[in-house]
Amino acid sequence: MPRFVMKRTRQKVGLTPGTLVHVGERKVEKARITIIDYDEAQIEEKEVETVEECFPFRDSPSVTWINIDGVHDLEQVEKIGKYFNIHPLVLEDIVNTGQRPKLEDFVNHLFIVLKMLHCEPAKDEVEAEQVSLIVGSNFVISFQERVGDVFDPLRERIRKGKGRVRKAGADYLAYALIDSIVDNYFVILEQLGERIEDVEQELATNPTQDTLQNIRVFKKEMLFLRKSVWPLREVVNSLERGELSLIHESTGIYLRDVYDHTIQIIDTVESYRDMLSGMLDVYLSSISNKMNEVMKVLTIFAAIFIPLTFIAGLYGMNFSFMPELTWHWGYFAVLGFMALVGILLVVYFRRKKWL
Repeated sequence: MPRFVMKRTRQKVGLTPGTLVHVGERKVEKARITIIDYDEAQIEEKEVETVEECFPFRDSPSVTWINIDGVHDLEQVEKIGKYFNIHPLVLEDIVNTGQRPKLEDFVNHLFIVLKMLHCEPAKDEVEAEQVSLIVGSNFVISFQERVGDVFDPLRERIRKGKGRVRKAGADYLAYALIDSIVDNYFVILEQLGERIEDVEQELATNPTQDTLQNIRVFKKEMLFLRKSVWPLREVVNSLERGELSLIHESTGIYLRDVYDHTIQIIDTVESYRDMLSGMLDVYLSSISNKMNEVMKVLTIFAAIFIPLTFIAGLYGMNFSFMPELTWHWGYFAVLGFMALVGILLVVYFRRKKWL
């Protein structure tokens, strides 16, 4: 399915609000649930088979991170939603993977939707995966479409007790997850920037039809990134303003740093878009200049042969009373005259710098 087409399904038409229908690709066969429960003194990490094993952590005094890979399992999503008092409309948005980045504030939790980017070398394009976060007073539940993410450095910090994450609450954990996703945007943009520079070098030396195709591909990638990043600015801005009861003031300082990073990413995306638009103009100008060069050469050849064709046509009429027809050296004289005319035209064109 094209990335710029809104994902919908006919199964949702006419259903009551809050009805769970998975919209999107099923990227894993079986949903995987992992739990990391920690405080400053201890940590417990495990993978569970059933969602019911997560329930005891709801009222735990420590901070709990529950990660669910695979949102196609509607039964598990519904169970965890009921036990953690998650609004049915939120559950509906979780299983609908076509959501734009957004933030919704409920009485007992926050709902955050983000886009996590992956650069697939085999497909030569950027892919987006929806990540949904439920932030409570002492827990964070993350929903991903598939196994594999950018959170491994954060998990390692939690295991080793590095930084503030083990000393802070669930709001700081949510910040760390958002920060990991935003930092990965820089990696994606760096990879795209290197490839854009290669296309720019090719454009300056020997532009081909493949160059035009690459420019069009990168323009689509920038549009796709812009669609993922621009709403994220609003999400982070709402988090760091300090108007949400679940976000402590101490965490707001770190969220402002994420907001600055988001602005940098947006500026980079816009710069790349401007570069690609300029490269497209340069390509079209280059092709136009090549065509003009070809037309100039053909025009010069035509200008040289027009008088020669006239002379040849004049003496090709073979009228009886043309005196030159009876000359002994007439044929060679006409050839010499034609050669002289051609040479004079070439000299004239070179002085005009048309050749």
